[in-house]
Amino acid sequence: MAKPKKVLKIILGVVIGVLFSQLFANTTNFCTPHFALKTEKLDDADFVAGKSTPRSKNLLFVGVMTADIYLDTRAKAVWETWGKEVPGKLLIFASENSTSKHVPLVSLLGTDDSYPPQKKSFTMLKYIHDNFIDQYEWFLRADDDVYLRSDKIEELLRAVDSRKALFIGQTGRGTKTERGHLSLDSDENFCMGGPGMIMSRETLKRMAPHIEKCIVNLYTTHEDVEIGRCVRKYAGVSCTWNYEMQVIFYHNKSGLNAYTGNLKTKEVHKAITLHPVKQPDYMYNLHKYIHGLKVQSSLQKSIWLHRDIASSMQELGYSITSLDNATLGKDLPLFPIKKGAERYLGDTSILGKPISINKYQPRNVSNVLEWELISKNLYSHKDLNPRKRIGSSLKEGLEDVTREVMELINLYSKQRGRIIEYRDLLYGYYRWNPIHGADLILDLLLIYKKYRGHKMNVQVRRHAYIQQTFTGVFIREVTDDPEPKPNQEEDNKNLFNKVINQISNNLPPLLSFNRDNQDQAVINFLMPLSGRYSTFTRFLTMYEDVCIKNWEATRLFVILYRSKEDPSDYEATLRLINETNSRVYGSLTSAYRNYNKITVIETSATEQFSRASALQKAVNNLNSSDLMLFMDVDIVFDQSFLYRVRKNTIIKKRVYFPILYSLYSPYLLDIGLKTYDYINFSYFTANQTDGNRGFWRQFGFGIASMYKKDYNVLGGFNVNITGWGTEDVAFFNNIVKNHTYKVIRSVDPGLIHIFHAVKCDPKELDNEQMGMCLGTKGSTLGSLDTLQRLYEKYYKLFI
Repeated sequence: MAKPKKVLKIILGVVIGVLFSQLFANTTNFCTPHFALKTEKLDDADFVAGKSTPRSKNLLFVGVMTADIYLDTRAKAVWETWGKEVPGKLLIFASENSTSKHVPLVSLLGTDDSYPPQKKSFTMLKYIHDNFIDQYEWFLRADDDVYLRSDKIEELLRAVDSRKALFIGQTGRGTKTERGHLSLDSDENFCMGGPGMIMSRETLKRMAPHIEKCIVNLYTTHEDVEIGRCVRKYAGVSCTWNYEMQVIFYHNKSGLNAYTGNLKTKEVHKAITLHPVKQPDYMYNLHKYIHGLKVQSSLQKSIWLHRDIASSMQELGYSITSLDNATLGKDLPLFPIKKGAERYLGDTSILGKPISINKYQPRNVSNVLEWELISKNLYSHKDLNPRKRIGSSLKEGLEDVTREVMELINLYSKQRGRIIEYRDLLYGYYRWNPIHGADLILDLLLIYKKYRGHKMNVQVRRHAYIQQTFTGVFIREVTDDPEPKPNQEEDNKNLFNKVINQISNNLPPLLSFNRDNQDQAVINFLMPLSGRYSTFTRFLTMYEDVCIKNWEATRLFVILYRSKEDPSDYEATLRLINETNSRVYGSLTSAYRNYNKITVIETSATEQFSRASALQKAVNNLNSSDLMLFMDVDIVFDQSFLYRVRKNTIIKKRVYFPILYSLYSPYLLDIGLKTYDYINFSYFTANQTDGNRGFWRQFGFGIASMYKKDYNVLGGFNVNITGWGTEDVAFFNNIVKNHTYKVIRSVDPGLIHIFHAVKCDPKELDNEQMGMCLGTKGSTLGSLDTLQRLYEKYYKLFI
């Protein structure tokens, strides 16, 4: 009986730990600071700055020094972000005549905002000493452009004896040009003011009575140098020489660009203070990111606790799938709060599973998760192009994983007198699915640095096995007012909109209206055409249904070439366009007549087809502010595609290169080409998840939208290219190299390429064009699965 009792105690301890962690994680402190102008001695109750748990409320006092012009910008951002999370108290200090309604302000008598702020800084320290010296263990002098990690500062200060005279911060000795001019001896230093300087109570007690002497005996114009000198002289201590302080009190040397880009860096993750954050927006953004890290850390701790519960309950005979209904005794359920409730602690059957690459067990061959190889490229059998560049999302995920792995490896590096640095990912394997999660096997190149005893630097390779478990998607609806008061005006408005929409939906397509179409940019379709009469008939029918009948603001320019195979095709196409114009032109209002008339740009009888030259002819007919869409006759689209063209194309900023869905050959699917003659967009989109019907054409760049002005800035198409292909690829590469424009490259479910046979004539194409043509021809025939089945069926005929 001893063993079950011991296990029961362990389980109770773990469950209590989970409950308390959940309780604290869901606790929100609300406080209303007393904002007032004070110049005399303050009582602690005058300000409530950063209310925290009883254990932390007397740990740290933070004095933030600012100027009057920054009170409602930088200082406000400090107060509204990390200022309210300080494990103690925070006050903002400014010059004598400063006032603010937004921050807990102390205006210092006899000071102004002149620079350097030496007098202001010393006066602030004197004020803090006179009012708060016996109430807090530690005192931090900070600027208004620093970000403080309250959780990490508390962890650091709890590990240090505050009864000793200590001066903590990033050690400074001055720049190279200042050395020898700061009146510092070889063994003297100062704590740099930007990242913040921390004094223990004993240090401030020793220094404060002599502040007036320090003010009148200044050797330099540097405020932090003079504070360091004063601390050294009267408290008898220097700033800590510890090299790690360069990292945890971090000063970014990028100036105004600091913390404006990617925040997923080891410096941001490891630092206690981050400096300088010059713009309030960046302070809020940084605060949001840090809170995300805290949430991530809490979730990881929750998973560890769930695993402890699962392993402990296993000792009592409970399986991991039955823990929701497990009990620890009579009327004592293991999880009293059930799934769906607000404080539900999570599903242990998912979160409590032990880590293992073999955790997922496929039931049959089709359920096996295939591994993809990660090297300098991504190698995958799932794609028609087995080798491709590593996508930005996977690259970012790998960076996150390697950074977190290195943090775990170096968690106890101080005690062991070594540090391990990440150098490179040699190769890795990757697999995932939405239910199982993601698995990674990484071969890492590391540098082992030992700095105690026998010092050494050695390259090592280590395998890292990583597993990310997905917990599923859970939705909980929360309303601020569970019983909203009736709003007659809002109800009438909703009823009116409902009636209008019903009337509009029941009108014939030609007469229906869409208020969202008003004042939209006109999309100019530019389509080269040579032959292909029957295909153009299908396209024109679709264009009329999608654009003309729905009053879309569009224009179609057809650049028409004569076909060698069928000379009569040219005249037939002209007749079809004229008939369409005469039929629909009279039914349109005058506002739309300017849009929807189809324009033909004719070419000479001897002119050879060139897509680049054809598009350039159409471009020359437009104004610089016109929105252009390069189109092919084999495309089927819907209205949602037009919406994305307008939204994703911004003049002087963005160009849109959608990734279309390309259908495979119908002959290989035994459905016949007639299936594609009938335009049923819902039929095509319903099969976009079927890997045998088609594929997302990531290597196609022919369909694109941009403004003419941007087209000219980007250099346009190379009109010297004739025949099939390469002009769009070359143009796309030029845009990517430009760096001024953002390329929107995304799959578009409203854009489908209908299969057609590709002709690759070696007499008309150069080697590069021929290679691309054959590659496209082969990739559009069918999926690998379809081609494999055909090979297995017919290969004996060729033996």
